[in-house]
Amino acid sequence: DMVCEDITPADMVKRCDVIFTATPHGGASLPYVRECVRQSKKIIDLSADFRLHDRAVYEKWYEVSAPDDDLLKQAVYGLPELYADHIKKASIIANPGCYTTASILTNAPLVANNLIDKNSIIIDAKSGTSGAGRSAKVPNLFCEVNEGIRPYGVTTHRHTPEIEQELSLLAKTDITVIFTPHLVPMNRGILAVSYSDIEKDMSEDEITSLYKDFYKNAPFVRVLDKGVLPSTRYTVYTNYVDIAVKKDIRTKRYIVISSLDNLIKGAAGQAVQNMNLMFGFDETEGLKNFGFYP
Repeated sequence: DMVCEDITPADMVKRCDVIFTATPHGGASLPYVRECVRQSKKIIDLSADFRLHDRAVYEKWYEVSAPDDDLLKQAVYGLPELYADHIKKASIIANPGCYTTASILTNAPLVANNLIDKNSIIIDAKSGTSGAGRSAKVPNLFCEVNEGIRPYGVTTHRHTPEIEQELSLLAKTDITVIFTPHLVPMNRGILAVSYSDIEKDMSEDEITSLYKDFYKNAPFVRVLDKGVLPSTRYTVYTNYVDIAVKKDIRTKRYIVISSLDNLIKGAAGQAVQNMNLMFGFDETEGLKNFGFYP
């Protein structure tokens, strides 16, 4: 019985307590963000427009004009595992992307505790085809994707500066990463594997314990016990992130693996998680479902 209406941003914001904008980058959400600020309402933006703090970095990677400085300064990066206290007080949330969520959560405990050579991080990530959106692009057609796996955005993927920004803030120094995404023939899910050189030597049991302590207040991060590895099969259709840590004694590297659903924890589920925090609800409200396998 709902009526489809063509109304102005001002009218839309007036009727709502919170607005979710799932728009392309490049300013499509700006009228709604400005109106939410004017009317003292809250907005959660799923585009990339407010994720990068530095206008020049944004404009270099996205090749469009960055939002106004006054709006950028009000935006909070919406990764609850790192910024829950800030999210609770925010009016503008920059909802992180899927690759970035996996990559940042995979490496956050390492860089925050100075356990690795911070410029040795290599992230190899694989995503289902829904991560590329629904636009009719030849490389994303069924016959192009099925029965194969291919890298894309090598050295140029726009999630790279987002990963570097957040890890640099944790490390309190500039970090540069190598990030290579791949497209695999499945509908949804991300598996990210990160490799880094050991700076502070710890046993696998110790590093796993450190991860569990780091995420002890994060209801959607499951740090797996030693010997158990993540699989997209166990996080698909959920808001959970599974993380496992391995130590390669021979090459003196930590290997950290994570999986998540790119459409839920990597997008809409994370947006709902942010809304819960902004309005004082239980952080897990509406997001407690488990996957469909087995």
